[in-house]
Amino acid sequence: MNRATTREASSGSQPSPIVTGRVLRGRDFSLLVQPRALLVIGILLAVAVLLALIGLTQGKVAVPLGDIIPAIFGNGERKHVLALGLRMPRVVAALTAGAALGVSGAVFQSVSNNALGSPDVIGLTTGAASGAITQIVLFDAGPVQVMLAALAGGVGTALAIYLLSLKGGVTGGYRLVLIGLGVGALLGSYNSLLMVRGQVEQAVSANIWIAGSLDGRQWTQVLPVLIGTIIVVPITILLARRATLVEMGDDIASQLGVRAEPTRRWLIFCGVALAALATAAVGPIAFIALSAPQIARRLSRARGLSIVPAALMGSCLLLGADVVSQAIPTATTLPIGQVTGLIGGIYLAWLLTRSKQL
Repeated sequence: MNRATTREASSGSQPSPIVTGRVLRGRDFSLLVQPRALLVIGILLAVAVLLALIGLTQGKVAVPLGDIIPAIFGNGERKHVLALGLRMPRVVAALTAGAALGVSGAVFQSVSNNALGSPDVIGLTTGAASGAITQIVLFDAGPVQVMLAALAGGVGTALAIYLLSLKGGVTGGYRLVLIGLGVGALLGSYNSLLMVRGQVEQAVSANIWIAGSLDGRQWTQVLPVLIGTIIVVPITILLARRATLVEMGDDIASQLGVRAEPTRRWLIFCGVALAALATAAVGPIAFIALSAPQIARRLSRARGLSIVPAALMGSCLLLGADVVSQAIPTATTLPIGQVTGLIGGIYLAWLLTRSKQL
């Protein structure tokens, strides 16, 4: 094994960290193993498991930690088994939607080469919300129809942003972010108009959905984002090395044998799919996609597109916010989107004051 030292390209106001690792070489491959990144992944995985266990204990029927495993397999008290049957989809939704948002944010920050490049900032989640609100207000649709409409809205918005941001056959950078902000503002106005013109009951339902919530999640809503995350995240991991080369510039990537624009298209497809699936499952959750990849990158000091740390950080942030929202002594459980929005707004303000790139 050889010792390898690489320097990450500077981003924002952060100094370029030295990333030290070991290169594992085979006959047809080489792999850079970074001990610090592996340590961060292990810690985040342990935190996610702990938060999941805490989430399973919370509710009107308290389930002791020691009774969780037997109850999962149906061997505990009946009330505990029933309680976990209702809470398990909520916890799985938080884990998978958080992971999907974390990876989606990492992808769009890589494609745009901008710290603000996340699906909630550039309008993708607003587009998904437009599809859902249209179904709720105009057609009084059920949960499955609302979920499908959110998926269609997110994908349609992404396609519009991509086509509008194309210049000379190339997309990305500030142009992608600025056009996304414009499209998001337009769709936000459309959403507000729909809720004002709709019936009171439908407007209330739409407002609850747009706030983002994990309450009442069912397996029919959770399985699409779970399956989608399992399929799309490995594809994104395979594209990560190419994405790192594209971040250096199209000319350098081309010299190293990587076609920049096709790589960006595949990355955008993966990011859109993950963001749309997460939004369809739990609503437009704010700032997870923005903050998760950046916090994970600062902790791991990994170079390039760090998929696994971003996914685990997204899961920890969303599930942690859900645990906190349920623990706050209020008459009703706070919508998870409002909790993440409050925390994320503080983080965004800090990011804007610290970064020279914005």
